[in-house]
Amino acid sequence: ASMQRQAVPLMQPEAPFVGTGMEYVSGKDSGAAVICKHPGIVERVEAKNVWVRRYEEVDGQKVKGNLDKYSLLKFVRSNQGTCYNQRPIVSVGDEVVKGEILADGPSMELGELALGRNVMVGFMPWNGYMVKA
Repeated sequence: ASMQRQAVPLMQPEAPFVGTGMEYVSGKDSGAAVICKHPGIVERVEAKNVWVRRYEEVDGQKVKGNLDKYSLLKFVRSNQGTCYNQRPIVSVGDEVVKGEILADGPSMELGELALGRNVMVGFMPWNGYMVKA
């Protein structure tokens, strides 16, 4: 836990191939993601803003309601001296529900916690020794 606090977030992180199943929950609960407050349809997406048209139930039918604006932080300095950046992960026309992630925060990819990158590693014997020798 101490090492994760000292890590610098990557500009293009990757979610792990093998995970615990809690990466989505951790990313959502981190407070770094932008979460939809009301169900609706995405009307406009920009680098700094996401607009969602609310759905309202009238006589059992969905009717267009108010337009919600979600502001994103772009390349802002954090208290730790790192770069804080949020990226939209929804597209125009997407139907969103309450609690869905609209934008990733730092150390996130598609709503999942992503603290690093997936790299390919090869182990080879050297002079008769193995990995743990």
